[in-house]
Amino acid sequence: MNLSLRSLDDLCVTGHNPGMNVTGHTRSPASIRDVAAAAGVSYQTVSRVINGHPSVRPATRERVLAAIDELGFRRNTAALALASGRSRAVTVLTANTTHYGYASILQGVEEAARAASFAVGIGVLESAEEAAVAAEVQRAADAGGGLIVIAYDPAGVGALAAVPAGLPVVGVVETPASPPSGDRPWVWTDDREAAYEATRHLLSLGHETVHYVAIPSSTRRTSARTSGWRQALKEAGAPQPRPAQGSWGPAGGHAAGLRLARDPAVTAILCGNDDLALGVLRALHETGRAVPDEVSVAGFDDAPHSAYLTPSLTTVRLDFTGLGRAAFALLHGVLEESARIAPHPVSVPELVVRESSGPPPARS
Repeated sequence: MNLSLRSLDDLCVTGHNPGMNVTGHTRSPASIRDVAAAAGVSYQTVSRVINGHPSVRPATRERVLAAIDELGFRRNTAALALASGRSRAVTVLTANTTHYGYASILQGVEEAARAASFAVGIGVLESAEEAAVAAEVQRAADAGGGLIVIAYDPAGVGALAAVPAGLPVVGVVETPASPPSGDRPWVWTDDREAAYEATRHLLSLGHETVHYVAIPSSTRRTSARTSGWRQALKEAGAPQPRPAQGSWGPAGGHAAGLRLARDPAVTAILCGNDDLALGVLRALHETGRAVPDEVSVAGFDDAPHSAYLTPSLTTVRLDFTGLGRAAFALLHGVLEESARIAPHPVSVPELVVRESSGPPPARS
């Protein structure tokens, strides 16, 4: 099929305008040329806007988007896929859809995909066993389009490794131990730097050391968050206690918190995520250790509940939604053959200081 830009856009866009014209007949669907006329631009510019092309000036983009909303313009994604020969779909493979980080990444992918008129499917990795992972990857490959793999756990890491050669894929990964090669389309947040800054904050308050309740690491024996915590202690010449191994949820934090609470020398605890911190706070409350008067607690992620705990939680804010949007943008570039594949970190973590951190108790 040989279609010009004009014929392709005519085929692939539809709209609706629910009003009536002066003769009493229902108005015909808005076309790309109606949008162009309303915005005072060419139809090629409208095409660039709806395809997310970066060359459009922001003011022009806003004008086109306003015209699209006013006219009720909609793209016909099925026709676009038929005309272009490309599947406008992406499947996200993940082992979890409920934890804050995972769910926020999914939200970011969906938002960016919807803006680019892509359909999004989710494949849940219910097991880390090789056969089960391979089967789920194959189902996603059979669906067509591209893949985004959230590789924060053994199942996700296995899925990323099992994607067949030639299938467009982007991995959302832990902070790599060293910069990956240029042919690996990965995105990540700088967890190492985030943990480093959180630990330095607690040390700056006067604590002799900071204990750490760790989340599981999917890719190596020492996670990036653990490395950042340890680096800050080493630079400060502070003791380096053995990390307490938690899980992903509050129950793991509660169990670790009960053990730490028994040691009166523990005055500061950094947790690998906010759910762990929630469990630690509960354990300290049950054992009569006041926060922050006796023990300071800091979390990771800045989940929505963190600001509303009592005391409110000091934490590191990570933009997981932005990470999901970045993952889709990278995959979109690969699918459209309009971007060079380049692994890169996304967003700068931000330390959010709240009520749960303070100076250590005065020595008697």
